[in-house]
Amino acid sequence: MPKFAGDLHTHSLASGHAYSTISEMAGAAAKKGLAYLGLTEHGPNLPSAPHIYYFGNLKVIPPQIQGVNILKGVEANIISPAGELDLPNSLLENLDWVLVGYHPDAGFGGGSVETNTQAMIKAVTNPYVDALVHPGNPIFPVDYEAVVKACAEHGKAIEINNASLTVVRTGSRPNCTRIATLAARYKVKVILSSDAHYADDVGKLDAAYELATSCGIADEQIVNLTVRGIEEFLVSRGKKPRVDSTTPAV
Repeated sequence: MPKFAGDLHTHSLASGHAYSTISEMAGAAAKKGLAYLGLTEHGPNLPSAPHIYYFGNLKVIPPQIQGVNILKGVEANIISPAGELDLPNSLLENLDWVLVGYHPDAGFGGGSVETNTQAMIKAVTNPYVDALVHPGNPIFPVDYEAVVKACAEHGKAIEINNASLTVVRTGSRPNCTRIATLAARYKVKVILSSDAHYADDVGKLDAAYELATSCGIADEQIVNLTVRGIEEFLVSRGKKPRVDSTTPAV
């Protein structure tokens, strides 16, 4: 497996069901040579997630910790068939990195394939959303081709979640395989993420990379494979790269 430049979907103690501090997560990223860490706590509708005020106060977190560039963001919840999210746009627009996805017990239990698909696509069209996470969750079945095409059309990335292939969301692999195959076909940008809830899991992307490459996803499609890939994607999303002058642009 190649050396990745970033892990863009992780959780600290603030998410309520994770087990490491922000400093511990950053330290693990530094130890593994990552240039970027996405700090993406769960949106406030998920039980035990931080209050909405947490996301308004992320400015107190430094842009670099232990030499790792921190993308201060959220894993927001899709909470209605209309694709509403559990953070308002007035907060989303000030975050470095916005992920969205479905979670049980977050306000929308899912519906038909058509309803789930429409809600997910509507969320993808939100101008402040950067990437769609673990869309292969079998609890929320969707039309994968329609969702992947929407990500391609709106310049959003789609995730292959390492944890979905190893420890959580049982039954995701066939769906993730379908999504990865479609991502390769439509040349959509992809993030490979650990979804780490414990520091030692930061940067664990082996299963996701194996699946991605086996389905034909090219390295140049993978946003977080290189610093340049992350920088270019951030610029495409109208955001400023967070790399400091000491980070090699590989």
